[in-house]
Amino acid sequence: MATSPSPAGARLLLGPILRHVGATTATVWVQTSRPAQVEVLGCRASTFTVRGQHYALVEISGLKPGSVTTYRVHLDEQLAWPPPASPWPDSRIRTRRSSSGSESPVRVVFCSCRRAKPDDPRSAAAVGPDALDLYAVRMATMAPQDWPDALLLLGDQVYADEPTPQTRRWMDSHRDTTVAPGYEVADFIEYAQLYLEAWSDPQLRWLISTVPTAMIFDDHDVRDDWNTSAAWRDRITAQPWWPERIRGALASYWVYQHIGNLSPQQRHADPTWRAVQDASGDAWPALQKMADAADGDLGAIWWSFRWDIDRVRLVMLDTRSGRRLAEGRRAILHDDEFAWAERAVSEDAHQAAHVLIGSSLPWLLAPAIHDVQSANAAACARGSALAEGIRQALDLEHWAAFEDSFDRLAALLRRVAAAPRAPATISVLSGDVHHSYVARADVEGSPVYQLVSSPVHHRVPRYATVALRVSWWGPLAVAVRSVVRRLGVADPTLSWRLLRGPVFGNAVAALTFSASSAELIFERSGPSGQLEQVSRIELAGLSTTCQRPATMPRQESDRR
Repeated sequence: MATSPSPAGARLLLGPILRHVGATTATVWVQTSRPAQVEVLGCRASTFTVRGQHYALVEISGLKPGSVTTYRVHLDEQLAWPPPASPWPDSRIRTRRSSSGSESPVRVVFCSCRRAKPDDPRSAAAVGPDALDLYAVRMATMAPQDWPDALLLLGDQVYADEPTPQTRRWMDSHRDTTVAPGYEVADFIEYAQLYLEAWSDPQLRWLISTVPTAMIFDDHDVRDDWNTSAAWRDRITAQPWWPERIRGALASYWVYQHIGNLSPQQRHADPTWRAVQDASGDAWPALQKMADAADGDLGAIWWSFRWDIDRVRLVMLDTRSGRRLAEGRRAILHDDEFAWAERAVSEDAHQAAHVLIGSSLPWLLAPAIHDVQSANAAACARGSALAEGIRQALDLEHWAAFEDSFDRLAALLRRVAAAPRAPATISVLSGDVHHSYVARADVEGSPVYQLVSSPVHHRVPRYATVALRVSWWGPLAVAVRSVVRRLGVADPTLSWRLLRGPVFGNAVAALTFSASSAELIFERSGPSGQLEQVSRIELAGLSTTCQRPATMPRQESDRR
């Protein structure tokens, strides 16, 4: 999707990306080829520079609540978006409603694990069509009032440790890839190349120009198994190439993903944002300082955030960078940040018709996998080197491997579900595990769900699909539970059951919320090159308690 250069030569490299949207404000992010003045709807921002790359965040104000406004992007007063003869509908901003009493539906699309497209035809065929690209193509034919109100990207926006063949060739031309880190991203410049490759698809580019997009990272945005354990950190931080790698990872995440998640008030209170804006030249020193603080003191920088999407509350949790990793005191989220999350979820909860908890890692896994992770974590706490090796080899690092954090989230959701005037539904949205499913927790009051959509574009080996399908098998769950009990591992503090799935293939999930109910649809890329619906479920109106224990999951038949 080419863009028009200004007379000074500035052009859009990436964007526009529509990020945080309020009742009267909106944020548009761009990357440009050189320094420029960026203008959207009469609001302007100058680009800032990081390691020779140029970015701008245009804060648009004065919009009307509940309005729809078409916008264009100008660089140095020359039109840069939309591109000439664009086949796509106009990009537009739809502001949030100022009143929670609206009866209009709220639509949220979510997905995770999106690998860039390889230029090798065989590799591309093996990965299959990108479900998010197909969603964009279909969305362009829909009435604008039916477009999503938000797109949630739940981790692994880029794969820093598994670059495409074309990125490997690019690395070969820039440095010696025969020495560590080899064909892994080495620094901020190489991260910028990854984002350029991942976000240049014309389909995705149009989609995120017009749907407010929230993002959180997972391990592959940095490196596989990032912050799995203290032993993992000890090993990786001893590598001479790691400091520049983690600086590039966290600085690029701040630029490409994090700052757009924030409201204007939150962003202006961020000392890193102020330092970047005040920089007279390259802002890299300010971002390096931030990245060193974030990696040196887990929990020093908070990446979690909250969005209110009309009457739907989203609290997105960082379950990667703020972990407490000391054995015997492990936590998936730093204590202060977890306390913030509890307040964000529960305060004035009666004003939210629905509550969403975003977590890149699923809270509720297949019961057999949950029990294996719990038993492994207990063995690691006892100092077992074998257990630590198994943990890293099999990625046993989800909520189940952080028992106190699992229980703390369960207690929070129980309180919110049982409160007077509780939300109609409470859902944890996740990715990471390369299959999609719906599970329901056994709690009193409002229904509590685990909704997983993964991957949106990634190859899942056949053996993995078989193993993941078997992991939900009831007799296996019973057998594993009996074994871990004998090892002294306590049962989970709640039970849950499978309602839909597992679904395999490149998929997206769409939630539609009304005042008192919700509907979830899973769609995946089909052989015809279009999205096909594979599952649909109402997320309200079910019984208020689940009678079956976690060791006996039951899958209900799909309503197509």
